[in-house]
Amino acid sequence: MSKIFDPATDFAFTPASFVPFKDRELCEKLRKISGKDLEKHPNPDFNIKVMMNPHPVLIATLFARIKEASEKGKKCTLILGNPEPDTYIPLAQLINYFKVDCKNVHLFAMDEWADQDGNIAPETYQAGFAHSMLKYLVYQIDEKLRMPMENVHYPTNKNISVYSDMITDCGEGGADICSSSPGWTGHMAFIDPVPDFFPKGFDPNKEPTKEQIDEWLNMKARIVELHPLTVAQNSLHGVFGQSGYIADVPPKAATIGPVDVKNARERIEVHALLTNGTFSSWQRMTSRLVLHGPVTPLIPSSMLQTMKTQVLVSDELAAPFECWEKVGY
Repeated sequence: MSKIFDPATDFAFTPASFVPFKDRELCEKLRKISGKDLEKHPNPDFNIKVMMNPHPVLIATLFARIKEASEKGKKCTLILGNPEPDTYIPLAQLINYFKVDCKNVHLFAMDEWADQDGNIAPETYQAGFAHSMLKYLVYQIDEKLRMPMENVHYPTNKNISVYSDMITDCGEGGADICSSSPGWTGHMAFIDPVPDFFPKGFDPNKEPTKEQIDEWLNMKARIVELHPLTVAQNSLHGVFGQSGYIADVPPKAATIGPVDVKNARERIEVHALLTNGTFSSWQRMTSRLVLHGPVTPLIPSSMLQTMKTQVLVSDELAAPFECWEKVGY
């Protein structure tokens, strides 16, 4: 009996073909980084903070930038992730409570669903991102304080080819803030690790060249065919019933490009997603890859390591993890 169970052995294998980043040796090193050690990074402008609850800091940051712009009478251009009622509603409540005039605020949704032919979902689509931003942020703001509707932007069939240019022009070079959170593939927005966002000559089995990274970071908004993990992840989200209904998740999406992230004057990313408040989280390992893995199109949010960025990581996401034999599904 002891020969079977003591000591336990390892088992070598190659990850499944659809897994974007397959270097298990490096992944094992990254998995072992936890707690405040996650804050250590060679780029001093890539500022990682582990904290109890990042969301109030995110909401406060967005509100502070909007309030400052209102007081100075200047434009404020925001790229926002979706759907985020837990962020949007408190932000709107703060705006209403402090009576902040949002006439100079411009909102850009960072992505939107699309069908198999690349047709972008309308703002009336209940699971849509424009729908969420309008319902839970824009229309939660008192009418007398609300930004004009011409200041609210989201990807459409008509504008996707120039969406990055719209952000650049509106923000006079780029957005004031780009707010994000990584998906299971390490994506930001729907910048997935798929051929639609691979630079010329990129080989997933080789380290990208400097020229390929530069090309990738300058890619603009587009329609993208979603990675299978992105479809599976979203089937667990509220708008799709949190029940693994993968056939209910659209196969493509419209998304900002890496250039829109790069051009933003401020970037803030939150790593805090848990499965219905439990310890379980697909984002825990993704966070380590994004924060300390290589900068590569295979881990899209890793691009932030090259930029001035504030990353807020929850204590739960920073917790250590290992093989727990007695824990089931």
